[in-house]
Parts: sequence; C-alpha cells; structure tokens
Amino acid sequence: MTIPLSVRRVTGIAAAFLLAACQSDPSGPGTTAFVSLAAGGFHTCGLSSAGDAFCWGRNTEGQLGTGSTAHESSPKAVHGGHSFAHIAAGSPHSCAAATDGTGYCWGRNNDGQIGDSSIFDRLVPTPVARPIDFVQVAAAAFHSCGLDAGGSGHCWGDNQYGELGDGTTTEKFVPVPVMGGLQFTSLVVGLAHSCALQSDGTAHCWGRGLEGQIGDGSSINRVEPAEVHGSIAFASLDPGGNHTCGLTADGVLYCWGKNDFGQLGTGSTSRQVLPVLVADTISFVDVAAGLDHTCAVDTDGAVHCWGDNTHGQLGDGTMEGRLSPTRVLGGLRFRSVSSSGRHTCGVTTGGEAWCWGNNEYGQLGIGAGDPRLEPVPVRSP
Repeated sequence: MTIPLSVRRVTGIAAAFLLAACQSDPSGPGTTAFVSLAAGGFHTCGLSSAGDAFCWGRNTEGQLGTGSTAHESSPKAVHGGHSFAHIAAGSPHSCAAATDGTGYCWGRNNDGQIGDSSIFDRLVPTPVARPIDFVQVAAAAFHSCGLDAGGSGHCWGDNQYGELGDGTTTEKFVPVPVMGGLQFTSLVVGLAHSCALQSDGTAHCWGRGLEGQIGDGSSINRVEPAEVHGSIAFASLDPGGNHTCGLTADGVLYCWGKNDFGQLGTGSTSRQVLPVLVADTISFVDVAAGLDHTCAVDTDGAVHCWGDNTHGQLGDGTMEGRLSPTRVLGGLRFRSVSSSGRHTCGVTTGGEAWCWGNNEYGQLGIGAGDPRLEPVPVRSP
C-alpha cells in the first residue's frame, strides 16, 4: 500500500500503494513493463508505462474493473482505455488517478467508497463525483482518499471511526475535505485509519486508534488529523490493518500500533502507542504495511518481512510468523514492495514483478492455486 512521496503526477511506493518499473511473462520475467503495482486484499493491480491499468485476482465485487465479476489469475486490462498516473488496490475495490486528474474507483460500494454518490457496486472505472484534480489516490477496505494538486486531502466512504478525517463519524458518498487545512505531500490509508505527511516530515493520522495506530500516545479514535508524536521527520508512511510504519530519509524505520503477530518488528508482541524503532542495524529504502504483516526493502535491495505468515506472505519459505525482520528467499534485489492482507508483491532493481503468499484467487498473477512461500514472477498481460 505504499504511496509516492510527492504530489507530482508521477509514480514512485507506501505508500504505499506505488511500485516502480516491472516486467513479467508466464515462464518468468518478461518484456511488458509496469510502472507501478498495488497489492489489494485478494487482488493486485498495476500500471504499464503507457498508463494502462491491469488487475488480477478476486473479482466478486468487480474490483478488477474488467466489466465482469469473473476472477482473473493473470493480469487483465481494466475496462475503458483510460490513461492513469496512479493506482491503488483496496480490499474489495480499486481506485486510480487519471493523467488529467480525474479520480476513478471501481468494485464494492456498500459504504460509498467509490465516491460517485451511490452505493451500487461498479464493474468498470467510475468517476469520483466531485471535480477534484487528483495526483494521488488511496484505497482501503471501506473508504478511499485522494490528494489534490494543492496538497489538500479528501476522503469518502465508511467513517465509523473517523477515518475520513472530516470531524464526524458519518459515512460520505462523495469526497469531503480532511479537516485542519493542512497541506500534505502524501496521503495513505489503512484498514480503518488514514495518515498523511507534510513537507517537513511531520506525520498525522486519524480514524481508528484503539490499538495505538494513530501514534499520538493514545488508544482512542481521532475524527481529524492528530500529529504522530516523537518529533520524527518521516519521508514515507504506510498504514496497515491496525498498525502504521514510517521511514525517515536516512533509512530508519519506525512502527506503532497493534502487534499481536509481531507486525511491528520489535521482537515482541507488545502493542505500541508511539513509534518504536525497527531493526536498528538495517537501513531501509521502502516499507509496506499489510493487514498483520510488514515488509521493507533495505539499501542492498533485499526484502525483509515480519508478522503474520499463515499464507506465506513473508516469503521466507515457511508459514511461521516472525517477530523481527526476516529476509525473503530467492536472492532477488528489489527496489520497492507492496503488502496486502495475505500476499506481498515487489519490483526488482531489474524491473521485474514478483509476488508471494496467498494465491487462492490468482492474486499472484501466475494462475490460481496453492500459496507460494517465496517470490514467483508475475505473468505478462
């Protein structure tokens, strides 16, 4: 779920949310390049260098955007021929920002997460109702957010915990401004909370905070942005299920929130309501927080994962959970990584797309089947 660090109309991570240049085909890495990837709940999406969107995996609610509800076990073109600059995969829906700034979403819409003023599922990209010039989008389980060209945040959908940041707990079917008048450089979403960065590295989070995922020292929900404590200047953020991680410009990684699976990477399962240091001997360049696990790329290109591993999403060849960073097998060198509920995907320094973990709906892009406990190459569209 990693998202680019600036509001420029280019793709970069937790963003987050998302991954740079990749290639793949059925027998191994191929010649079709993606410029970004986004791992969702049970599906994955990516953008080609031409701005074409492809999605694969589960499609019960139309989250692949293909015009049907048929599952796809290898990359399938998103309907409409739109040219996109940024894409995000949530749990049962997906969103993207077109090169002209139009926001589109598709898939499940029971809580208004599509943002078209309705509660009807959409099988193809559907414009977000309000004319906002989006440079970045983010999709969670039941809500969505976007960042406009001026750095203002907008969110829509479910708002039970205040995850829209508009000062209420009322769901919204169209985008509403995030309160506070803050200008952000990136905006990312977790299961039921949202986070954003200012240009000076100050982090703010809002929404569900019962596990400490807001990072302000409390365990309460926040209906508008609350500053993450610790006076840490972050370069990127990525919220997961009920935890959040942030990376500084010099590669220091912090996580906070729920930790029952060891997803904070601290060597314990103790919950943390403030940012805590992860693996002070490793310098990271990218981080992606999943539902109950986390992965990060170090300066040598190796991916390390920790937390829940019941579906092989840590990529270490086992299904054993890990309380601290554990290196992904395969000897590949990655530039970025994206984590979801039960699977993980990454792009190598050579521009190849690989995924691992749960594959019951074909979300690894290799054909549906058993989980893969270490990285496998994604098929070419």
